[in-house]
Amino acid sequence: MRLSQGGLIDRAKPLRFSFDGKGYQGFAGDTLASALLANDVRLVGRSFKYHRPRGILTADSNEPNALMTIRRAVDEPNVRATTQELYEGLEARSQNAWPALGFDLLGMNDLLAPFLGAGFYYKTFMWPKSFWERVYEPFIRRAAGLGALSKAPDRGRYDKAFAHCDLLVIGGGPAGLMAALVAGRAGADVILADEDTRLGGRLLAEREEIDGGPALDWVEEATAELRALPNVRLMTRTTVTGAYDGGTYGALERVSQHLASPAGHAPIETFWRIVARRAILAAGAHERPIAFPNNDRPGVMLASAVRAYVNRWGVAPGKRVAVFGQGADAERTARDLRAAGVELAEVITDRVTGTNGRLGLEEILVPDGDGARGINCDCLAVAGGWNPAVHLTCHMGARPVWRDDLAAFVPAEGAVPGLTPAGACAGAFSTAACLSGGARVAGAILEDLGLSAPKPDLPEAEDGGYTITPIWHVEGKGRAWLDFQNDVTVKDVKQSATEGFRSVEHMKRYTTQGMATDQGKNSNVAALAVLADATGRTIPETGTTTFRPPYTPINIAALGAGALDKGFAPERHLTSHAASVARGAPMIEAGLWYRPSYFPAPGEQTWREACDREVTMVRQAVGVADVSTLGKIDIQGPDAGKFLDFVYTNTFSTLKEGRVRYGLMLREDGHVMDDGTTARLGAQQYLMTTTTAAAGQVMAHLDWVRQALMPGADVQIASVTEHWAQFAVAGPKAGAVLASVLDDWAPGDWPFMSCGAVSVSGVAGRLFRISFSGEQGYEIAVPARFGESLFRLLVAQAEALGGGPYGMEALNVLRIEKGFITHAEIHGRVTAFDIGMGRMVSAKKDCVGKTMSERPGLSGPEREQMVGLKPAGSVKQLTGGAHLFEAGARATAANSQGYVTSVGFSPTLGCFLGQGFLRNGRARHGETVRMVDHVRGVEAMCEVCDPVFYDPEGGRMRG
Repeated sequence: MRLSQGGLIDRAKPLRFSFDGKGYQGFAGDTLASALLANDVRLVGRSFKYHRPRGILTADSNEPNALMTIRRAVDEPNVRATTQELYEGLEARSQNAWPALGFDLLGMNDLLAPFLGAGFYYKTFMWPKSFWERVYEPFIRRAAGLGALSKAPDRGRYDKAFAHCDLLVIGGGPAGLMAALVAGRAGADVILADEDTRLGGRLLAEREEIDGGPALDWVEEATAELRALPNVRLMTRTTVTGAYDGGTYGALERVSQHLASPAGHAPIETFWRIVARRAILAAGAHERPIAFPNNDRPGVMLASAVRAYVNRWGVAPGKRVAVFGQGADAERTARDLRAAGVELAEVITDRVTGTNGRLGLEEILVPDGDGARGINCDCLAVAGGWNPAVHLTCHMGARPVWRDDLAAFVPAEGAVPGLTPAGACAGAFSTAACLSGGARVAGAILEDLGLSAPKPDLPEAEDGGYTITPIWHVEGKGRAWLDFQNDVTVKDVKQSATEGFRSVEHMKRYTTQGMATDQGKNSNVAALAVLADATGRTIPETGTTTFRPPYTPINIAALGAGALDKGFAPERHLTSHAASVARGAPMIEAGLWYRPSYFPAPGEQTWREACDREVTMVRQAVGVADVSTLGKIDIQGPDAGKFLDFVYTNTFSTLKEGRVRYGLMLREDGHVMDDGTTARLGAQQYLMTTTTAAAGQVMAHLDWVRQALMPGADVQIASVTEHWAQFAVAGPKAGAVLASVLDDWAPGDWPFMSCGAVSVSGVAGRLFRISFSGEQGYEIAVPARFGESLFRLLVAQAEALGGGPYGMEALNVLRIEKGFITHAEIHGRVTAFDIGMGRMVSAKKDCVGKTMSERPGLSGPEREQMVGLKPAGSVKQLTGGAHLFEAGARATAANSQGYVTSVGFSPTLGCFLGQGFLRNGRARHGETVRMVDHVRGVEAMCEVCDPVFYDPEGGRMRG
């Protein structure tokens, strides 16, 4: 079926490939679909529900039928043959057929079609109830899907990338090329993305002229000029898959799926996040089929696809081709077939009422008086009109607008901020209109961006009008198919309306129309027309379903690029990591970070020895700990104080510059989310710290509050956690250590809970007079690139004073001695009342979660309240996670009075100490309770204490 001449293929480069184990030959430049058609392979798959024979319908990414499994290192299912480029040795398999494509036993489903109509699963699988788990569910799971995922792990490389530009042009047809030329010549930073392997759009598949010569010559000249511009990036094989807030677009680039032997470093796909100041949608339009009886046979194709295979790939899609449709597209298809030497059976402008042929089209039926006559043909080109590609304009909630003159939907104005449609996707269907539309939109955008662009000389091109009297459905004997992949017919849509599912969204789910991998690009509008007719409404009154990203399917591996092995769970290292490891410190996970557990000294055999030494060192001399993992969020703006008042339970707008305040944050449901300190660095600048574990959660929460609850607030938020390396210096000799590293140190200038700028050996830094140990303490911060150097310097100075570094184990003991909390205590189920901080919820203002925290049951003596615990019997060990019981009660779940959250051995007090929650605990200080750890087999009697064991007056840390 290969034509003797023509096409954009390289006939000097033959390529061997196989389909279902049989070998074939194509050429460089072929797609798998064009190569199969060239070898007269028309049957390529089976439909989802009835397993009806299916052939190639389109020539682009909207293909619903020709979905293949491509054999790679890991087999990839559901690849569209229409977009898979041919390469040497490609192996493809058909899907959804057993034991063979030509003889599929599940084709018997088609004989049961009267019992398997729309919604049958809702009615069939309801009874008997006992059948669901053992019969229905296993059957549905086995039947679900088309291709099957390989059970082998995918070790292929996928990548992610980021790009910024002034203008993103989506689509490389005449409108996109013209827009990119105008913007590129004006000096704008332009990205032109197109999902095809080369630029040109429909011009690659049509016999057209521009400026008196072949349109392809103009495409080549425009492409060459764009490639020569340093401010323009051309991204072929790249599908823009979604539009998101802030001018952000997702795009999938197919990097090496067209290569037989990709370079070792080349990724399979790259997922791009592109941030554009403005964007032009020049994605063109999709030709739509017409529903008529038995219109799903292999050989029934879109007219635009027929022209594409003839003109671009030099393939005759049939030996004898008929054309069905109205207007210019039917005439153009007939003209191109004659020019290519393909036998034209007939052009039908009225109706096709049926087809014949078992595994492929053999005959079509057309009206003839009171009956019908047959026309022998093995291919039927259907021209049903065009639907602008509005999908990306709907990704942020907008609905398209109906135009009667086009019998189609077009994008709503301002549907996506910063995105403007041009060309066919805006309803301009002639080449001249696309060229002028692209230039006009680009010029307006450049003016908006403050760039001047000379008025371009538009090339001369075809400018025929577009008129259509749409044919949605032809009546006749047999099923008329709307959704080829999901086996949805006109009858199914009408049945949906009859049974009360009149909403377009309900119809979609009742029939599964438009739920396939093409997301209804071929079937949605025709299905809406049928539903509108069945319900007595117009198409715009019927409405549209919701288009959501992605525009075309994306491998999850591409979305999660880099998330293999350590990429899935990255090891985030402190700037002091190498120095800590060099000292023999074992590293433990803390939130998303790795932090030193302890620093062993010569002669120490156990971690406890090191921990006890480090705690004593901080209490008696000085210790240094890397606390860079604490979340740091910079909050700036005139409304920053008001914003903090709303997210914290206590007040921050009254905090003076150069001071720090402890804050408590609630979730919307009234439970504690996080705690931390916030410093006021300037009149409109605050620096919030969060716990290590909750840094991401708090940042997301703040962003949500700013957007949803305080949209008018003039405040900006930025995470700066990784920007600063921060170190705690704690102990009686902390001031002496600081004096050795700060250029201007006056202890009297730094009262407790103060903050400010400092110079650290000539480097601009920040100092905070805060303590998480109960000792005189400071936290000193420098830009992250100086972190390792400062850590080594601080440790050296501390060691000269009898101190040194301390790790997470000692830090935990120090804070338990002092009664400070971490997320072991504020674990998501406690309130401010439970942790003894109820008075921090200000009565003078509102805050997130305040109203919900006042609900009955979230305070009172029946609540489990935070307490301290000390051993009070012969067993001196306490364990985290153990439960607490009254002294004489059985250790059962019903009798549990509370639980232990944190435990550590205190060398300061010479015993184990614990924190936990006990029912009515604050009223039970001095009482003895029984601790039972069923997992470790530990039981101990405990004295209930105030959580603050060490220096309850706070004199040491304030001194």
